[in-house]
Amino acid sequence: MTPQDTDSSLSRETREKSAPIISRTVIVFLTGMILANIASRMNRPMIPLYVQSLGASVQQVGFFFTVTSIVPLAFQIIGGFVSDSIGRLKAIAIGSLAGIVGYVLYVIAPSWQWLILAQGISSLASCFVAPSFQAFIAEQSKEETRARVFATVESIYMIVGVVGPPIGGFVSQKYGYRAMFLVAGVFYGLATIVRVLMAKRTRHEVRASTGEDFSLASLKQSLAQMASLVLAGGVVTWIFISDGVFDVAMSISTGLEPLYHRSIIGLTNVEISSFSSIFHATMMILLPLGGWFADRAGERAGIVAGHLFFAMGGLVFLLGSTYIHFAAVSMLYGIGGSLMSPSYNSLISKVVPWNMRGVAYGLFSTSLGLISLPAPYIGGIMWKTLGPKAPFIVPLVASLLVTPLLWFKLEQVSKDTAL
Repeated sequence: MTPQDTDSSLSRETREKSAPIISRTVIVFLTGMILANIASRMNRPMIPLYVQSLGASVQQVGFFFTVTSIVPLAFQIIGGFVSDSIGRLKAIAIGSLAGIVGYVLYVIAPSWQWLILAQGISSLASCFVAPSFQAFIAEQSKEETRARVFATVESIYMIVGVVGPPIGGFVSQKYGYRAMFLVAGVFYGLATIVRVLMAKRTRHEVRASTGEDFSLASLKQSLAQMASLVLAGGVVTWIFISDGVFDVAMSISTGLEPLYHRSIIGLTNVEISSFSSIFHATMMILLPLGGWFADRAGERAGIVAGHLFFAMGGLVFLLGSTYIHFAAVSMLYGIGGSLMSPSYNSLISKVVPWNMRGVAYGLFSTSLGLISLPAPYIGGIMWKTLGPKAPFIVPLVASLLVTPLLWFKLEQVSKDTAL
């Protein structure tokens, strides 16, 4: 090697080390994500209360979340395939248009039954955005620092959970739920503009980066390949099982939490919405540490530790009786999420072929959807027949079961893992 070659190599290494962990493209991309999800976090804690305010019972609130789970079940994987086929940014732009329609319907809905349609259409947005978001970030990172990139991006993104819920709680309490959805729709409209402009400027991004054809035959081939990975008994299998069990357990209780906080504990809308802010603030602070931990100790360690913190949070929830107890629950959940999220995302990106990442993230977001579909309705029945605390026992038990299973079954994935 000549001195010139050595100097060139050292210069390249210096540039790589000094380069920011996230690019300018990712920053613009995140701007749209943040605007859209401030809107989402404004209304998410309030949706059960809005449904109830239009005449629904607790059991009907559970039914609402069960029915509206059908759309993600049906379209999440398709959204991932569209992302693989036409490009990440174009898929996100398409989903955003559905989100706009959903917000309009939320504002004008005359009854809680109409909210089913609003939520169903709004869910189409996440079906296209969620798998594209994760795949896009994976493609903007290096394998050896991927967990840290995921963690950094998610840490910045968590501002939505800090800012959104207080705005939603305040506006809904002072001006009503319709006004809250109107304000959220404005934020989402701004995000859609950013996303559409990005998609237009990256027309060359599509098949050159994904290599997939947009056809029914290609969809069948992608699903068959994913099915073989899921059934192979390796890392993908255990990610799928653990994600599915946890998804089912959380689906039973999550939609009922605001009702429990208000009707059993007696908290206000602002207090209830603050729990989401605490959760996301905790994640925003700790996600970089979670990404560093996953890169250093391995994804398995991050996933298992995260489940343990969720179990602790579930226990405090069952024993809690005041605002401070449930604030602590949100912090414990935030710590768990900070450990689990970058670990899961990094692990999936390493064990799934690059041209199938959209389908893979869509699959894992949906997970065991057919099983979890009736979960919210079951939660409502448990509340009515076994008592208000009954639905919240399930996530605790699930975390305690999944944790040792993952530790023994989920093998460490080395940094050069590739399938």
